[in-house]
Amino acid sequence: MAKAANVDKVKRLRGWVQNYDWGRCGAEAQVARLLALNSGAEVKPDRPYAEFWMGTHDSGPSFLADGYGEGQNVGLKEWIRKNPNVLGHKVLEKWGPDLPFLFKVLSVAKALSIQAHPDKELAKELLKLKPNLYKDGNHKPEMALAITEFRALCGFITLEELKGVLDIPEIVELVGNASAKQVLDIDKQDGAEKVKYALRSVFTQLMSASKEMATKSIAKLKSRLHAESQLRCLTEKEQLVLHLEKQYPGDIGVISAFFFNYVKLNPGEALYLGANEPHAYLSGECIECMATSDNVVRAGLTPKHRDIQTLCSMLTYKQGYPDILKGFPLSPYITRYLPPFEEFEVDCCILPKGASTVFPAIPGPSIFLVFLGKGTFRFGSREDIVTEGDVLFAPSNTEITITTSSELQLYRAGVNSRFFHTSL
Repeated sequence: MAKAANVDKVKRLRGWVQNYDWGRCGAEAQVARLLALNSGAEVKPDRPYAEFWMGTHDSGPSFLADGYGEGQNVGLKEWIRKNPNVLGHKVLEKWGPDLPFLFKVLSVAKALSIQAHPDKELAKELLKLKPNLYKDGNHKPEMALAITEFRALCGFITLEELKGVLDIPEIVELVGNASAKQVLDIDKQDGAEKVKYALRSVFTQLMSASKEMATKSIAKLKSRLHAESQLRCLTEKEQLVLHLEKQYPGDIGVISAFFFNYVKLNPGEALYLGANEPHAYLSGECIECMATSDNVVRAGLTPKHRDIQTLCSMLTYKQGYPDILKGFPLSPYITRYLPPFEEFEVDCCILPKGASTVFPAIPGPSIFLVFLGKGTFRFGSREDIVTEGDVLFAPSNTEITITTSSELQLYRAGVNSRFFHTSL
């Protein structure tokens, strides 16, 4: 009976848009396109459209789009509280009457801040100490799945690469010879803790440089690189640093880019980030999924509040290139991206004209985003025509069959399927 009752609770949702200033402007943003299709909102050509949110977080909640007797302007969060069985008992038991994940589309025109997301313990502490800055007591592991080529800074470079960076005169000027020497003197026999300590020390020194010193060193770096570009090809990282300097002149985050891995994702590749890992998205468009949180500790490339001391003390200082997920096929048309976090996974479904596929019933809730095309959703005895821009909430134990007469591209976010297997 419970399974049949849940089928009737498939709901269309209205998403929420964040107009952060790093977003793409007007119609060139996928976020703006989805907003217009999803809610009929007018797109303003000179306005940035950064993030399209689908979920229950208070900073950008989704609302039910179709009354079905529920009344107008009912928030998804409020509706789930009244109908907690839609989550399935395992999800309800673990996370309470709320979605454990937040689903987004990002349209990035210029770099986001150098940032990290706190673990649960630190998140609770920050919420208590600075509730105006840190909005909730949850951690925020996340994953970005590229729609277009997507660029990011993520995690610290290796020790060997770091030694090369500490040959850059403008960096030595900012961190001091003693801190630089501490790293340069480390060899492979030294333990991981010693390496971590030296990296932490040199990075904290860099990020704590005064505004005057940072501005001066970045100006020197800029003129030196422009002069050298007449004689040699600049490295990708040097070119990136000059590009960031145009976006955020005199910002310490510009020079800190040398410390991070420069990652370029092709469409269909994904990057995941645990708590306390430094990163900055640079450009491109992606599907993003995360635990339900909006906690960000920033330290550079931003006009917003910086909490350098908190950021430098919270990082793991793990080094090396991040894992890139390419997804694995669930069926001929569905690819699954499974990060090592309980709260979420993402499926990408690309259905050719005239094809059909099934999303089997699972023990947790899902949110579907129809990204391109048009098709038919069948669940229970009902069927609905869905078109691009539609967002649907599907309760636990709902099997959905999709057929299409044109090519259809959609994404599904749900609780990580490993959670159900390991908690049996």
